[in-house]
Amino acid sequence: MRAPTLGGVLEAAIYVDDLDAAEAFYGDLLGLETVIRQEGRHVFFRCGQAILLAFDPAASRVPPGPDQLPVPPHGASGPGHVCFAAEADELERMSTALPVEGVPVEADFRWPHGPRSIYVRDPAGNSVEFAEPKLWEPSR
Repeated sequence: MRAPTLGGVLEAAIYVDDLDAAEAFYGDLLGLETVIRQEGRHVFFRCGQAILLAFDPAASRVPPGPDQLPVPPHGASGPGHVCFAAEADELERMSTALPVEGVPVEADFRWPHGPRSIYVRDPAGNSVEFAEPKLWEPSR
């Protein structure tokens, strides 16, 4: 098979135990637009061109019913990781604003090739990184 041409990540999933807390963190605190919420199952957020899916892991493991879309069961256990792109000035602002909002910064450093990353935890314990986009630019 010839490898397909992929245009980027369309969506990424994290698993949370409290949809209200996830919506407060990702929607209210980080300012992501809530796209859809299904009570007891998931809340989805728009982030640029991508969608962040926040699922209750127990609910996402249940097979779909006969009148539902045939999305296979899926889920994970334990904390995951998501990284958001943020420019240097935004990272600087967030490094002081997040602790004021009760979200401690777990790590704040520069990678050996220069880009900065800030790590925090969401209410479910997922590792949330904010990094300069040049983190993954190809080396020249």
